[in-house]
Amino acid sequence: MTVEESWNEAAPSSGRKAAGWAALFMKEDWWAIWIGLAIVLAGILGLESGSTALKALSVNPGGLKWRGVDQLAAHFGANAGLYLAQFAIWAALFGGSCHVMGIAFKRFLPGFAVLYLLSVAIFAVGGWADAARYNLEPPLVALVFGLVLTNTVRLPAFLEKALRVEYFVKLGIVLLGATFPITLVLTAGPVAIGQATIISLLTCLVIYFLGTRAFGLDRRLAAVISVGGAVCGVSASMAIAASVGAKREHLYTSVTLVVAWALVMILVLPFVSQALDLSAGVAGAWIGTSEFADAAGFAAASTYGKMVGNEEVAIKAFTLMKVIGRDLWVGIWSLVWALVATTVWEKQETGSKPNLVEIWRRFPKFVIGFFIASILMTLYTGGFSGAEMNGSVKPNLIGPIGALRGWAFIFCFLSIGLTTRFRELKSVSGKAFWAFTIGILLNVTVGYLLSVHVFGGYWSSL
Repeated sequence: MTVEESWNEAAPSSGRKAAGWAALFMKEDWWAIWIGLAIVLAGILGLESGSTALKALSVNPGGLKWRGVDQLAAHFGANAGLYLAQFAIWAALFGGSCHVMGIAFKRFLPGFAVLYLLSVAIFAVGGWADAARYNLEPPLVALVFGLVLTNTVRLPAFLEKALRVEYFVKLGIVLLGATFPITLVLTAGPVAIGQATIISLLTCLVIYFLGTRAFGLDRRLAAVISVGGAVCGVSASMAIAASVGAKREHLYTSVTLVVAWALVMILVLPFVSQALDLSAGVAGAWIGTSEFADAAGFAAASTYGKMVGNEEVAIKAFTLMKVIGRDLWVGIWSLVWALVATTVWEKQETGSKPNLVEIWRRFPKFVIGFFIASILMTLYTGGFSGAEMNGSVKPNLIGPIGALRGWAFIFCFLSIGLTTRFRELKSVSGKAFWAFTIGILLNVTVGYLLSVHVFGGYWSSL
């Protein structure tokens, strides 16, 4: 994505200050929760009433295994009404919420229509009978297609309003919670948080001290890129830039490094994992330890999961490591670096001292939706027998929610590609590049050791 667009993600789309109760309707994090939980509740109510509407509206051509265009055409002909209804619902949910946040519905809709049609085509490619042989997994196809298109063709300006990378992945994570038993979160939490703590501390401190002492970087720049590489990419870079009073060019540098390395790892980690013959759980944990952008990591984990025929486990391991483990460090590092900046560096320049409100302000709110959805579905499905789960609950509730999650992720992966214009990435000094890169290489190496050799037994048993 472009640096300017990444910067703009830090504020409400309308440019109005979202504070207090208004934030519940002016922030993508909260809308992802409202929409995700609404889908889950609609599915539960539908199952209780005997309706299969959610299953019907989760339609996509990804599971067809078609060999001839006639088969594909027959599928779309038979399900044309469902696709129209699905598009209308997605457009209403995303377009309506974006309208509230400041993007006029009429400006969002044309771009989203194009995004939806491209996503249908990408699912269709993934539904080809020989797609797996050529590694044509939808997440990877979406990313590569978007990258090629946006870097070779001038895209119409109206398309940009619909490319809400962060919004789509946040909704996908909330929906993921509905297919993620809370018991798994509770049992894996200590392992994920312990591994994430090691990685976050090691990577952050190495990048910072390399940057300031070995390469002579500005300490605020070093702080921003250290957390950008250690935790959560663009979002973490924004949070730390605000915490330490960094210059805008410091954020530009961090975002450029994050985007460039995230793309490399999306394309490399799945194939390296395949070459090393890693299990889906181990590879998902390694990707979660190594990737520093949620959307990019989901693309890599989903791709590898599909490559080995176990996408659910790969995504679950990634989520535990990245979303449950590492993302929690955004608030912690924001508080720590704000404290350092205000009490050690230039207290008067940076303003008031930080407090617990700073952690809450930086905390990724959509994670709350993940937990609520997980608890809600765990409680609801706990009373069903095995036969009822397999005969009714999974095909009419859990499966459709998983399919809708897949749509949200494909919207996200395609948007990543369509917003990453190489010519617009800012130039980065060699010193910043090497400080960041050395830290990332250490991160990947230690993450491999932890995921495969230290905690490998746990991750392979997911």
